[in-house]
Amino acid sequence: MKKITIILTTALFAISCDNDKPPCDNKPPGEVTPNRIYSVFDFRPAPGQFVNLLPEYEPCNTQEDMNRKAEEQIRGNNRGLISLGGFGGFVIFGFERPVVNVPGVDDFVIWGNAILGSSEPGIVMVMYDANGNGLPDDEWFELAGSEFRSSETIHNYKITYFRPDNDTARIKWINNQGDTGYIQQVFSRRQPYFPQWITEDSLVFRGSKLANNAEDLSGGAGINYFLHAFPWGYVDNHPNNDPRSNFNIEWAVDSNGNSVHLPAIHFVKVYTALNQQAGWLGETSTEVSGAEDLHPEVIYPRTRIVTP
Repeated sequence: MKKITIILTTALFAISCDNDKPPCDNKPPGEVTPNRIYSVFDFRPAPGQFVNLLPEYEPCNTQEDMNRKAEEQIRGNNRGLISLGGFGGFVIFGFERPVVNVPGVDDFVIWGNAILGSSEPGIVMVMYDANGNGLPDDEWFELAGSEFRSSETIHNYKITYFRPDNDTARIKWINNQGDTGYIQQVFSRRQPYFPQWITEDSLVFRGSKLANNAEDLSGGAGINYFLHAFPWGYVDNHPNNDPRSNFNIEWAVDSNGNSVHLPAIHFVKVYTALNQQAGWLGETSTEVSGAEDLHPEVIYPRTRIVTP
C-alpha cells in the first residue's frame, strides 16, 4: 500500500508587485483573469544547441540577467521560447497566484514546441510555499507521469558536464551509472553550447531519466529520426493543444514515490528528462514557452499580495 502524505499548513503565499510589471491588486471584484507565469527564479540549462540562443546570451550577462531574459520570453502570454539543453537543464518559475488543486480535473498546462515525431519530454516538479516567504525554497515534489514506475526510468540519476577547451569542442559528460559521452555540436549551430554566464568548469544535475525515445527510421543511416511521445505527464511531449500537455497536482509524489496531497502549488520546476543524442538532430532538449492555470476562477483562500 502506498503511503499518503498530507501537507497541512497555514502559510500564506506572497508575490511581489513592482513598478515595471502590471499592477496585481486592482482587479475589479468578480473579474476572472488568467493565472500565468509571473516570475522566473532560476534558469540553468544544461549544454545544448540552443543554449546561449534561447534566450540570447550577450557578453557580461549574469545569472540574474539570464533569469530576466527567460522570464521575458515565457511570462504571461508572451509565448516566447527557452531551451533547457540536455538532461537536467531546468527552469524554475512561479505563477501570479497559487494554482489550486481541484479534485478530479487537470490543474495547469505547460506549453512547449512539440510536434508529431519531435517530442523532447521534460519532467515537472511542483512546490507549495509552506514557509510563506514567496520563494521556491521548500520541498519539491515530482508530478509522476506515465513513465514514473517504468523499469526503464532511472531515478536518482546524476550527470556532470565539463566545460570544453574551446567554444566548438564537444562537451564531455559522465553519469553515476558508469557511463560517459558527449554533447556533440550540429552543423547548423556553432555557437558555444556550454552556458556562457556560468563560471564553474562543470555543471551537475540530478533527477529522473526517462528511456530514450528516438527511433532511426532510416535503418541505421542516421538521417531520419522519429522522437516518440510518452503517453502523458511531460512538458514538450505532445502538441500544446493536446490535453496530454496538461498536468494534475494530484500526481505529486515525494522522493520515495509516495503520493502527496498539496492543496495548491506556487512554484514549478521543469527539467529535461532525456540524455540522448539523435544524430544530426543533436541532443534532446526540452523547450518551454509558457504555462497557465486551467481554473483561474478558483482562488486559493490563503492568498495575499504584499509589496516588499
